[in-house]
Amino acid sequence: MSHLLAFDIWGGWATTLTIKTVIVLAIVPLTALLLGYIFLLKMMSHMQSRLGPMDPGGFHGWYQLLGDGIKFLQKEDIMPAEADRRVFALAPAVVVLSTFLVFVVIPAGPRMNVASLDTHGSYDGVGVFYALAVSSLSVIGVLMAGWASSNKYALMGALRAAAQLIAYELPLVLAVVGVVIQAGTMSLQGIVHFQQDGEIFGWGGIGFPLILTQFVGFALFMVAAQAELTQPPFDMPVAESELVAGYMVEYTGFRFLFFFIGEFGTAFAFAALAATMFLGGWSLPWVHGSAADVLGPFILVTKVLLVAFLMFWARFTYPRFREDQLQALAWKWLIPIALVNILLTGVLKVAF
Repeated sequence: MSHLLAFDIWGGWATTLTIKTVIVLAIVPLTALLLGYIFLLKMMSHMQSRLGPMDPGGFHGWYQLLGDGIKFLQKEDIMPAEADRRVFALAPAVVVLSTFLVFVVIPAGPRMNVASLDTHGSYDGVGVFYALAVSSLSVIGVLMAGWASSNKYALMGALRAAAQLIAYELPLVLAVVGVVIQAGTMSLQGIVHFQQDGEIFGWGGIGFPLILTQFVGFALFMVAAQAELTQPPFDMPVAESELVAGYMVEYTGFRFLFFFIGEFGTAFAFAALAATMFLGGWSLPWVHGSAADVLGPFILVTKVLLVAFLMFWARFTYPRFREDQLQALAWKWLIPIALVNILLTGVLKVAF
């Protein structure tokens, strides 16, 4: 199993936890979270004319971002007297861990990923299955936070969040099935190569990005991912007017920040999955070999930021859904549309 946790780009097969692996598991997600925080606040300030992150301080509001970080680190860590202390303390870590585990299988180049989960020398793997499975672990952390807080508002928010996350897991998974059927593999690296080497009516100038045929699946994935993040317009579990931040109401200081780190990180994890499965990931049709190793991460980051822009754009545009509207959208619309998309993809796959 050691080859699953190594970078072959530097030559040879390293041991299970090499320095390079630790760097990717620690620095890359943390960098993504920092960029996500800056990207989110800067984008929000321009879209909603908020002066805070845009004007005060030096460098067009950068001091505001630094001040926010220092402020969170200085806040007192308070724990309710009746809380289950161990579960209460562990819940934020579970939420963040589920995010970091997704980045493990995202390929940043033809030979640059921590754990491809592919059979050595082939694209027979389960990367898609793994990524969707670990991303759903956050619901456990949310339930832990709500139950352990010994607060009825927190418990209500956790139950709402669990109902929402479970409902939108189904269209999220079903949206990806069309990609898996068309590419013929659950390997994320295999899906990228399918798009890079594909042709459109015999022309391979742009490869074959699956968003061209799976645009319905892409739209479903984006809506379901937005709901998985519990951010507007799907933020009913943390509705401040009713539940005063829901399952996070008893959290302060750095533990409170952990939930937002998980939210930003998950947004970019889902954006990375969408960019990999629908937009070709690290690949460009005319970039191969060593050039792909060098340019791949930059290409992937560009596509991830594009997808993240769409997600945050929706966040700052639409009002909050009521709970009944939120559930109806998943069960009455998204799931049936996803099933029809799978059926049509299967028929066209067999026919052509």
